[in-house]
Amino acid sequence: MAELRSVMLQSLVKLFFGCLAAVTCGMMYAVYLYTYHERKFWFSSRQELEREITFQGGSGLYYYYYKHMLTAPSFERGIYELMRDNRTVSGQTINAVERLSLYPELITSLLYRITGSQDVIEPVYFYIGVVFGLQAVYVTALFVSSWVMSGTCVAGILAVAWYVINRPDTTKVDYAIPLRDNWALPYFSCQVAALTGFLSNNINSASEMFCYLLMSATTFTFILVWEHSHYVLFIQGLALFLLDSFDLVPSRKMADIHKVYLSSLFLAYVLQFQNPALLSSPLLSLLISSVLARYFQVERVSDLLCETKWQDFVTNRLLCQECFQTPSQDFFLRLTQASVLPFYLLVLLICLISTLQTIYRRLSGEPMKTNLRLEDGRIGEQPEVIYHVFHTMLFGALAMVFEGMKYLWTPYVCMFTAFGVCSPELWVTLFRWLRLKSIHPVVLALILSTAVPTIIGFSLWREYFPRVIAELSELQEFYDPDTVELMNWIKTHAPMAAVFAGSPQLLGSVKLCSGWTVTSLPLYSDIDLLRRSEDTYQVYAMRSAEDVYKILSLHKTSYVIIEESLCNELSHTKGCRIKDLLDIANSHVVYDKGEMYSFSKHGRFCHEIKMNYSPYTNYFSRVFWNRSYHVYKVNSVISFQY
Repeated sequence: MAELRSVMLQSLVKLFFGCLAAVTCGMMYAVYLYTYHERKFWFSSRQELEREITFQGGSGLYYYYYKHMLTAPSFERGIYELMRDNRTVSGQTINAVERLSLYPELITSLLYRITGSQDVIEPVYFYIGVVFGLQAVYVTALFVSSWVMSGTCVAGILAVAWYVINRPDTTKVDYAIPLRDNWALPYFSCQVAALTGFLSNNINSASEMFCYLLMSATTFTFILVWEHSHYVLFIQGLALFLLDSFDLVPSRKMADIHKVYLSSLFLAYVLQFQNPALLSSPLLSLLISSVLARYFQVERVSDLLCETKWQDFVTNRLLCQECFQTPSQDFFLRLTQASVLPFYLLVLLICLISTLQTIYRRLSGEPMKTNLRLEDGRIGEQPEVIYHVFHTMLFGALAMVFEGMKYLWTPYVCMFTAFGVCSPELWVTLFRWLRLKSIHPVVLALILSTAVPTIIGFSLWREYFPRVIAELSELQEFYDPDTVELMNWIKTHAPMAAVFAGSPQLLGSVKLCSGWTVTSLPLYSDIDLLRRSEDTYQVYAMRSAEDVYKILSLHKTSYVIIEESLCNELSHTKGCRIKDLLDIANSHVVYDKGEMYSFSKHGRFCHEIKMNYSPYTNYFSRVFWNRSYHVYKVNSVISFQY
C-alpha cells in the first residue's frame, strides 16, 4: 500500500512539473511574440492609423469588424449590423459574419466588453493579446503531444524550441495577426493533443473522458472559426481511416471520433448559416461512407474542373499565389540547419518500418499488444504513434507540392521529431533490429534518449539563442509614409458616400482605416468577390479609357486607386504578374519561340492615364498622388476635352 502511494505521488509530481513546464513555455512564447512585435513595428509609439497599417496582406479587414463591434451601441446591435452590412461592398448587402467567418472578432469584442477592459487596455492591444495568447496555447499543445508520446517533458521543451527557431515556416502571425489560420490552428493543435491522449492504450477512463470532451470542443471551434478547416480534418480523417482499416485502434474509439466529427460539422453548419460547403465537404463523405455522398462529391469536383479555363484570370491568379507554389530549397535548408530535418527522417523511418511490421502482424491474425514493455521494442504498436506517422506523411506529401501547407506540417515535424529522439522505445526498437550483444538495448536506449536531446539542445542554445536575443534587442523600422498619407487623404477629403476601387489588399486597409465602401475584399473563397477584383484590376490591363470607365461605373465606383508597385511590377516569374494575368485573360498576348509578348491597340491603362490627355481626362480626374499611389475620381458627368 505504501509503495502504491509512493508511485502515485511520483506520478502527480511528474504531472505537476510537466504541466508547469508546458504552461511556462507557452507564456514565454507569448511574451516573445509581443516583444518582437513591439520591436518590429514600434507599436506603442505609433498613432492609431499607423498601427492599423501594420496589419498586412489585407488582414486588417477583420480588425475593422472588431472595431465596429466595439463602437456599436450594444453587442446585439453590432451583430445585427454585421449580418445586414450594406456599407462594405458597393451595391451589395452582405452577411459579414457568414462571408468572412467573423466569430473570433465577435467573441473577442464580447470579452472586451464583459471584462470591463475599456479602462485598462486599448482595444488593439486586447485584440493582439488574445491572438498571442492563442499562439501560447498552440505551442503548449505541441509540448503536451510530444510529452504524452515520449513520456518526458524534455521532448516538449525541444519541440517548442524547434518551433520557435523555425518560426518563418511554422506560423504567419509575425506579419498578419488577424488571419483566420492564426485563430484556428491553435485549436487544431489542442485537438491533435487530445486525440493523441485519446488513442493511447495507457490511459484511464477519467483521462479518456477529458480527452474526448477536449477533442469535441476544439474540433467544433476549429471548424467554426476557419472556412478551410474541414479540408484539414479530412486529411486527419484519412490518417484515422488507415488506422481503422488495419484494425490498429479499438472500434469503440473510432466510433467516438466519428461522433465528434459529425456533431461538430452539424453545429458548425447551423452556426455558419447553413454553409453548403460543409454538406459537400470531403470530410462528411469520408464519415458517412455512402455511395450517394461520394457521388455528389465527385460530381461537384468534376463540374469545377470542366468549367476551369486556363485563360481565366481568377484561376491563374489563385494558382500564382505563393501558397500554391512548390517549396523552395531554402525551406529545406532552414530545417536542416536547425537539425530538425535529419532527425525527422530518422525518426519517421524507424516508426514507419515498425508500423509496417505491426500492420503485417495484424494481417496475419496476430492481435496487438495493449501492455507494451520497454524491452519489447515495438514503437509501431502504439496507436498514437501510428496516427502521427500517417498524419505527418499525409500533410508532408501536400507540403512537398504546396508551400502553404508547410504551416500545417512543420509544427508537427518539430513535435514528432522531439518525441522520437527523446523516446527510449524508439531507440530500443532500433537496437532490437540491430541485435546488439555488447550492451543491453534498454540501457543504451535510456542513455541515448537523454544524451541525444541534451546535445541537440546545447547546440541549438549555442547557435540560435544569441540570434533570438539580438532579434528582440534590435529596433527595426517599419514605416510606410505613402500609405499613411493616402489614408489620411481619404479620411479628410473623400465624402462619406464614396466608393473606392483598387487591389483587394489595399481595399482591406482602406476599409479598416476609413470605413468607406469598397468594390471588393481580400477574400479568396468567394467567386463573386474574385470576379469583382478582376474588374477593378483592369486598370492595369491594356484597355481603353471607355472600357475601364464602364467597368468601374458598373460597381458604382467614385475613386480608383492605382498602385505603382502593380503598374510597374517586376517579377522573376513572368506570367504571374497582375498585368500578365490580365493580358492572358483578355487575349492580349502573342507567343513567339516560347516567349510571351503583350500586344493591344490600346496602351496599358495605368501608364496612359498618367499622361493626362484625352480621352482619359474625359472620364477621370486625378485628385491625389504620391510616390506609391495615384487616386483618380471617376467623373459622374463626362467632359470631352481635346
